[in-house]
Amino acid sequence: MTEQSSPNSKDVLYYFVDEAGDPKLFERRGKVVVGNEGVSKYFMLGKLDVADPVSLHADLEALRTELLADPYFKDVPSLRPERKKTALAFHAKNDLPEVRRAVYKVLLKPEHNLKFSVVIRDKMELLAYVAQQNERDKGYRYRENEVYDSLVTELFRTFHPVVDLVDICYATRGKKPRSKAFEAAISKAENVFERQYGMKPPHAWRVRPSVPPMDVGLQAVDYFLWAVQRFFERGEDRFIELIWPKVHWVNDLDRIEDGHRGVRYDKNRPLNVAERSRKKRSRGI
Repeated sequence: MTEQSSPNSKDVLYYFVDEAGDPKLFERRGKVVVGNEGVSKYFMLGKLDVADPVSLHADLEALRTELLADPYFKDVPSLRPERKKTALAFHAKNDLPEVRRAVYKVLLKPEHNLKFSVVIRDKMELLAYVAQQNERDKGYRYRENEVYDSLVTELFRTFHPVVDLVDICYATRGKKPRSKAFEAAISKAENVFERQYGMKPPHAWRVRPSVPPMDVGLQAVDYFLWAVQRFFERGEDRFIELIWPKVHWVNDLDRIEDGHRGVRYDKNRPLNVAERSRKKRSRGI
């Protein structure tokens, strides 16, 4: 697994980025699949600020070693090395509830100083947007990467860190890296910074694709995304309540309040079923 040198929080900022759900709206022949069993209703992209990746790596690896040596799990298929699941990388969807709880205990330790943010699209609203675009332009064709790239921009568009280096590690999706999407989002963020402060940002950027077995930060952000996904897909409060102390903000892009599109939940406005159910959602990409 990849280990970075122990960072100084004033000099280096480490972000780990992953997705949950998928941006798929149609099957090959153009039939809508949103709403079908097994198809996600939402697509989201999250980023996890990890103050010290080395410390997090050490704790999660120690937990994995402990679990693999525990006789209680000796006959659990997902923990067998040849299955290449929990024995290789923690993944909330595949891990046993007992494993999941142990991972969350590690992630919620105060000393890890994690900070999570996520942007979310409602795929029914995306369908409405595609229909509108097709009416205006018969040549318009929906592209899944269009949504992914737009969420990258939303994650970083108001991003003004005061550090020397920003390291962004993102989980690869599909066969082609999406580094250009991150570079475009970073460029927009830098332009906003320059307009506001009359100078270019003082930091450098490093963007790199990776996979969870190589970077435990990607395993960690997966766990945060899983909690948010359970809330949006199933209306379960308990997991998002568990991680809320580490949540910086949740941006629900397809909601409208007081004429403004997009609703942000944070420490002053916690996300829960009662709060979200009393408002309407808007349309648009």
